[in-house]
Amino acid sequence: MNSEPKVTPTSDNPSSPEQAEQQPIIQTFSLRKTYRTGFWMNKTVTSLQQCSVQVMAGETFGLLGPNGAGKTTLLKILLGLAKPSAGRGFLLGKPLGDRSAKQHIGYLPENAYFYDYLTGWEFLKYAAGLFQIPEKVQKRRIPELLDMVGLDRKTAKKKQMRRYSKGMLQRVGMAQALINDPKLVFLDEPMSGLDPMGRYQMREIILSLKEQGKTVFFNSHVLSDVEVICDRVAILALGELICEGTLDQLLGANTQNYQVKGRGGNSEVLSKVLIDFEMQAEQWHGQLQGDPQTFISKLDSMGGTLVEMKLMRQSLEDFFIQQLRQRGIQKSR
Repeated sequence: MNSEPKVTPTSDNPSSPEQAEQQPIIQTFSLRKTYRTGFWMNKTVTSLQQCSVQVMAGETFGLLGPNGAGKTTLLKILLGLAKPSAGRGFLLGKPLGDRSAKQHIGYLPENAYFYDYLTGWEFLKYAAGLFQIPEKVQKRRIPELLDMVGLDRKTAKKKQMRRYSKGMLQRVGMAQALINDPKLVFLDEPMSGLDPMGRYQMREIILSLKEQGKTVFFNSHVLSDVEVICDRVAILALGELICEGTLDQLLGANTQNYQVKGRGGNSEVLSKVLIDFEMQAEQWHGQLQGDPQTFISKLDSMGGTLVEMKLMRQSLEDFFIQQLRQRGIQKSR
């Protein structure tokens, strides 16, 4: 018999900093969501089942999954926009749906609707008003956020949002998600539709939030960005959470294989030490198995120079596809 662990909701005023650090900022137990469909509403569809997630304060957590996996459903439940059919959870120490927690949450939807005839500046003032942020604070906060997301202040003041590019809309959307200086930020496909430069800039913004100690929870299909940004990831498929952990836990950190590049040294000796060894004009590369420190010592004694050494492991994208294929699910994007 499976017993649900007992969890005491976190407090807004923990007794110590150590206690605050140990408390999950998001915690769910066996969440389930079922919808009724059909002409007579006599059919049911389960979009989320037995979903238990824990995210600690200060983490950047990535939720991955193909279309229809249940990612948006989970996000809506966490935000209080939908109620679970079964299960329970806590957000910032409050039960899911508690209004007081929303004051400390920022949210950027995937396909946000913006008021076309407002300028970016006017829209941010409107968002600030919803949080009852004082005018004095707005005058300082809005320019700071525009600078942070890389949106020109003059453009934000004069240009209506109907004339903004996709990248500009994403930037102003990110600024509104941060207008209340939230503790927890939800981002739904923040890289969607952006060009490589836009993706890079959005990634840098998320990394800056991480440096500020904010907790970031986001859905994404851009797995290369997730691999760079996230502390932990989870894969959702057909409404079920099929795996969760750090990248080292999922992709492996105990492998002893390294990709190495360098120059100089004795090619004959290196060819015996390295697998797939190739050397051209003093530049060489290959795969190392074994202790890297021993290899570096040998290389120094030969007068060689190590240019690059990186641990070889499966990419997150390969791991993601492998997990879906094992369950007979095809990647949809």
